[in-house]
Amino acid sequence: MKHFLDLADWSSTDLRHMIRLAQQIRLEWESGGNRPVLGGKTLGMIFQKPSLRTRVSFDVGMKHLGGYAIYMGPDEIGLGKRESIADVSRVLSGMVQGIMARVFDHAHVTELAKWADVPVINGLSDDSHPCQAMADILTIIDHFGHSDGLHLTYIGDGNNVARSLLLICAHFGVHYTIASPKGYELPQITVDTAKGINPNIEINLLHDTNEAAEGADILYTDTWVSMGQEAEATQRVDAFSDYQINQQLLQRAARHAIVMHDLPAYRGKEITDEVADGPQSVLFKQAANRLHAQKAILVTLMS
Repeated sequence: MKHFLDLADWSSTDLRHMIRLAQQIRLEWESGGNRPVLGGKTLGMIFQKPSLRTRVSFDVGMKHLGGYAIYMGPDEIGLGKRESIADVSRVLSGMVQGIMARVFDHAHVTELAKWADVPVINGLSDDSHPCQAMADILTIIDHFGHSDGLHLTYIGDGNNVARSLLLICAHFGVHYTIASPKGYELPQITVDTAKGINPNIEINLLHDTNEAAEGADILYTDTWVSMGQEAEATQRVDAFSDYQINQQLLQRAARHAIVMHDLPAYRGKEITDEVADGPQSVLFKQAANRLHAQKAILVTLMS
């Protein structure tokens, strides 16, 4: 049984196959609807954090594939508080055919997987956001027709999104540059993991946004203050004030560059309206691809 917890757990061959599957499933849906390959199956969805894209995409994805999805919010389970994670995992394993968890602590999703008799999907943790990265690479391939040899520049915090992006870039042959303020850099362990996946890609860790954006095919950013970091908001806004994707920075990228953001976007902070709504933005195609990338994950794990 295979779980989908972190992109480092999967081979590049398997992930590339999954993206091709996502394209096929999307085409099938657009051509009249998906076959009910998950008919009679149920996905249990555990949420410690609120969500728009994660909840809707998994719920709708299961319905398109003939299955069902059940939402369980933080007040209903109290994961690891009201009931142990091991017990929650074993109870759900007797009732559903897959579990998706959107959590704070990455250890919670790995503990669910340890005790589960069904596949577990990491819908987001503080360490990684693999489902988002799958939608991101699908969007990149949709736009450019390929991924190998492209150059992605990430502007901002070396957080879960940045870490998963680096790993998906390694699997798909995309060179990666990140510009972060001092104290918010990408962890070295993630860099080492990415080099282990693909030693042929370039990985640049910078502080200067202008240098990082120069000639990039893709500019990507994320919020400066994620859920759970509200107490650090003032400090973070000060630290990241120069780490904004705006028209001036976009002009340093390649003329054909696209702009990406995993959303929600705090406009006027990490990205300007002019760029987010501009002709080079693929923000909403990227959001829509969450549905199709996750359908491929669901079919791979649960069919």
